[in-house]
Amino acid sequence: MTTRLLVTGGAGFIGSHYVRTLLGPEGPGDVRVTVLDQLTYAGNLANLEEVSSHPRFSFVQGDICDAGTVERLMGAHDQVVHFAAESHVDRSIDGGAQFVRTNVLGTHTLVDAAHRAGVERFVHISTDEVYGSIDTGSWPETDPLRPNSPYSASKASSDLVALAYHRTHGLDVRVTRCSNNYGHHQFPEKLIPLFITHLMQGRKVPLYGDGGNVRDWLHIDDHVQGIELVRTRGRAGEVYNIGGGEELSNNDITRMLLDALGADWDSSVAYVEDRKGHDRRYSVDWTKIRTELGYTPRVRFAEGLAATVRWYREHRAWWEPLTARV
Repeated sequence: MTTRLLVTGGAGFIGSHYVRTLLGPEGPGDVRVTVLDQLTYAGNLANLEEVSSHPRFSFVQGDICDAGTVERLMGAHDQVVHFAAESHVDRSIDGGAQFVRTNVLGTHTLVDAAHRAGVERFVHISTDEVYGSIDTGSWPETDPLRPNSPYSASKASSDLVALAYHRTHGLDVRVTRCSNNYGHHQFPEKLIPLFITHLMQGRKVPLYGDGGNVRDWLHIDDHVQGIELVRTRGRAGEVYNIGGGEELSNNDITRMLLDALGADWDSSVAYVEDRKGHDRRYSVDWTKIRTELGYTPRVRFAEGLAATVRWYREHRAWWEPLTARV
């Protein structure tokens, strides 16, 4: 039996890779995918080009806050995987209103319509940033949420809204919280593609503060693997952390990219004023998804980073027009 799957934000970095994977040769073969995407600055139809003619794919341009569009689509689908979000911390610091609108009100519009339409499953994609900053150890899913930026606060709020629909109405909601994603097709405002494209253009890379902020890095292949495990085998009302097991500082990442692109530190790195409220370290405990669902990250960071650099080298026509928006 074919599952009719609505994927919000499916023209973005992670959502498009999820769709390409589902409809690719290694995909499950039992899903029909509709992408709902507003095509804001980070949404790109080119990300879906390879599946655009697939017989089980369709695309709708629309806003997740548009109740009419959402209601019409929800009634024709069995499950939802919700990626759509404003996601760049720096932009949220400059102005948080759009983040509240999209991430909180948009999520509410979706889960409310899903409940009323009798959708069987709703997978909500969130972030490790909702936990705040952690000096040592790693966050389990049971830790309280302590977001520190307008972006992470809006995502924490959206998590709670989605989970409330499970607890109040019995909607099968499953939440994933991932660590920092990287890989091909990532919009060049995030650290790794920003630094790669700057270095390829002979520009200096802007390194925040002392460069000592630490993140756990997760390749999009592994993230998609984790999401599918949660969608197909997870439990209703549960939160699952998805980590990569590769903690590195921004200094570490910078050195690796300089080496990969043949640049030196003194002429290619510019220290800039630190981001306001910059969380020092993120680290998720992904024991739960490993023991319950059998998740294990497969892409080692050095391998994944090399492949990412190679992709940006080979796809200048994809990213060069986007750099004007950064």
